[in-house]
Amino acid sequence: MKSILPICILLLIISCTPDSSTELKIREYEGSVCGNCPKVRISIPEAEDNTKLGKSVNRAVREEIIELLDFAEDKTVVDIPGAIEAFTMGFRNLQNEFPEELTGWEASVTGTKSYEDPSLLTLHMETYIFTGGAHGYGATRYLNFDKKTGAELSGTELLNDPEAFSEFAEKAFRKTYDIPEEAPINSTGFMFAENRFTLPENIGLAAEGIVLHYNPYEVASYADGALILKIPMEQGLPFLNKPDY
Repeated sequence: MKSILPICILLLIISCTPDSSTELKIREYEGSVCGNCPKVRISIPEAEDNTKLGKSVNRAVREEIIELLDFAEDKTVVDIPGAIEAFTMGFRNLQNEFPEELTGWEASVTGTKSYEDPSLLTLHMETYIFTGGAHGYGATRYLNFDKKTGAELSGTELLNDPEAFSEFAEKAFRKTYDIPEEAPINSTGFMFAENRFTLPENIGLAAEGIVLHYNPYEVASYADGALILKIPMEQGLPFLNKPDY
């Protein structure tokens, strides 16, 4: 009995620990279905509470979608339905000018929760847009949030020493993509600015660790697609800003 008692106490403590997960509800948006309407499909997580974190999550997701769909310079759109309408009007205006040349437009956004612990929430956003030409463009965005303050964090703000992490990541990148250690980083066809390795615009956390995501054109051609480097959590943990990540 003595050996079982500590286990029972531990299980009781775990069962009584409040769930710290953020309540997010998937919400769907679609554009109008008609002969001269672009196809728009949006599926995103939305926070239903009015906390600092909930407001920050909804604002960041909303701004991502507005940036994707609204091409106007003044950016007067304030919500997702308005962004869909702006995208639709952009298509119709161009259709009026080039009725015989314009092909159908399309846009989609899918958002999911990538990672969460008591301090940090990371959302994973997949976007795709086609407005003519040879092909559309798909991209990934990681949105990171400090759960205690509600602040949105850039990828480098997750790190306690971005420069040291960049050196570590370069070694992992070279190994993953077969670049000789002593050769220039662009020696096998990559396109890093000034031939120097840099961290991507998108850094986020997932269950398996730190994810570095280079979107098409960022450091390679469109044909190369996205370049993804995953740093296992046990290796990346010393570089993270907070011990409970």
